[in-house]
Amino acid sequence: FYLTGIALGPRGRLDIPVLFIPNTMTLYEAQVVIHVMRENGENWPYKHAAKLHEDLKSITLAENGGIRGIRWIYPIHGIPEAPQQKSVSAVVRCRARHRVEQQVEVRLTGAVPGATALPAGRNAAVVDGSKPVTIQDEVQVTSGFSTTTEFLYELQYQSDKIKSQLDSLVGIHLMQKERDTESGTVTLIFNIVFAPNKPMRNAATLVVQCAKGGIWKFPLVFIAMEPEVDDVINIEAAGLNKEAVVGFRLTSQRR
Repeated sequence: FYLTGIALGPRGRLDIPVLFIPNTMTLYEAQVVIHVMRENGENWPYKHAAKLHEDLKSITLAENGGIRGIRWIYPIHGIPEAPQQKSVSAVVRCRARHRVEQQVEVRLTGAVPGATALPAGRNAAVVDGSKPVTIQDEVQVTSGFSTTTEFLYELQYQSDKIKSQLDSLVGIHLMQKERDTESGTVTLIFNIVFAPNKPMRNAATLVVQCAKGGIWKFPLVFIAMEPEVDDVINIEAAGLNKEAVVGFRLTSQRR
């Protein structure tokens, strides 16, 4: 749409509201173009108009060599994000100094372009790890954000400090993808590895993005319980009011 006749004084400020209401989980692209001309209709004099590049789209030249108008072009990318809904977080639980692998299933509703399903629904569930999962050839993913693959994913944490602590303790890999073109639902099954070194409880968010647009977020909770007892130390009394001493070794894994 076009808006004309907006007067802007010297060093003035113009606020342009942009409203985005997507109806599908696809990427939308647009441009905001601002064309400025002098209020009296005259041109800005410019002596070196011949040196201006012909492909310079921001300048509109007049026949006399002056500048008739100046344009600013702002590209806009509209990326739909599934609305936040009250859903149960998938919990990955492990005892400290142990390692656990757990499969988490997420459903991306409205991920198929042109599907009739509503784009708002999303949920996550823990899958039984004893069931075999096969990797399909059609799966195209990457750990991180890029526009060259079909589905992209990453784990986001509440702070950089928590991220630095869990980056080396948590691993995630996409195992399987199923697509339902009629309902517009894509089901992804992730394999999550959790190997904590101390008791903790931290929340995370699994963010999935479709290369064609659309972001889904799923809450996760990582819980590390108290480790098992290393050993039992028995001290036998040497007698009343006498000291009894026992020695044991502690091996440090770091310097």
